Amino acid sequence: MFVLVNLKAYPCDPVAVATAAHEVSESTGVRIAIAPQAAHLSAVADTGVETWVQHVSPVEHGSHTGSTLAEAAADAGAVGALLNHSENRLKLADLDASLDAAERVDFETIVCANDPDQIAAAAALGPDAVAVEPPELIGTGTPVSKADPDIVRDAVDAAAAVDASVDVLCGAGISTGEDLASAQDLGAEGVLLASGVAKADDPRAALEDLVDPVA
Repeated sequence: MFVLVNLKAYPCDPVAVATAAHEVSESTGVRIAIAPQAAHLSAVADTGVETWVQHVSPVEHGSHTGSTLAEAAADAGAVGALLNHSENRLKLADLDASLDAAERVDFETIVCANDPDQIAAAAALGPDAVAVEPPELIGTGTPVSKADPDIVRDAVDAAAAVDASVDVLCGAGISTGEDLASAQDLGAEGVLLASGVAKADDPRAALEDLVDPVA
């Protein structure tokens, strides 16, 4: 199982969370990655943890003030890109161009989507993985695997029908080992979470609990 922790813009210590994630990954053998703010990519990557950028812009080198250039993220130590999160939706053409930008620097990519129909459309664009995340459950602590497990099952089937090589992750409300185990039972290859770790009083303990069922 792959665990991607999105730190969003939460007021956590990204280096402390990244250090904990790296240590838990090393001790358990579970693949754990951290997606910090772009300004923190280098510091997070320096901990040794697998580092992802929260977004790459659909641009190349040029006059693009305020953009997150894929090449800059790669130079800072990122190896993957999270795209189309519900808090940063992209138009289809821009999503396609962001995937092209990520491909320029050999990033692994995950595209978020709300439901199985959107998962199918996202999978058709050729990312490495898609993540099903009903927006109404994000940050609630209620995992989609419990609230509506059929969404996860149907998302897995929808992606497989388009491109069997595209993995499916489960997001929204994931915070415990039970949540991760449920996602795995429903066919997900990993989980995407944020507040369950980024807002935890003890991020290392939260991560240890999360990966315990698969460690």
